[in-house]
Amino acid sequence: QVQLVESGGGLVQAGGSLRLSCAASGSIFSGNAVGWYRQAPGKQRELVAGISSGGITKYVDSVKGRFTISRDNAKNTVYLQMTSLKPEDTAVYYCNIDSPIRLFSGQVPSRSWGQGTQVTVSS
Repeated sequence: QVQLVESGGGLVQAGGSLRLSCAASGSIFSGNAVGWYRQAPGKQRELVAGISSGGITKYVDSVKGRFTISRDNAKNTVYLQMTSLKPEDTAVYYCNIDSPIRLFSGQVPSRSWGQGTQVTVSS
């Protein structure tokens, strides 16, 4: 069974940076769109950023200009570089694959999820 493992979260002050990594146990990223999602306490999980197999990216408006998603298919890894972090970015961050149509329409996958990585931004 292919697993997705998120890492790189932590506690950071507002204005700081973090780089999240999403590693797959197999080559499932190849040919698939990959998204980073987040879920804050009491809120629904939402798409933060996505990238197609060809490198086309999508960002939710609240992170545009601050977050950058990238992928390394050879390493089966997708990254999320987060800068100028704000307290409202505090959430558990997850990665997952989806069809490009669903991802770029902002839908959340119905596949199983990894454990995620906690990002906490203090003010």
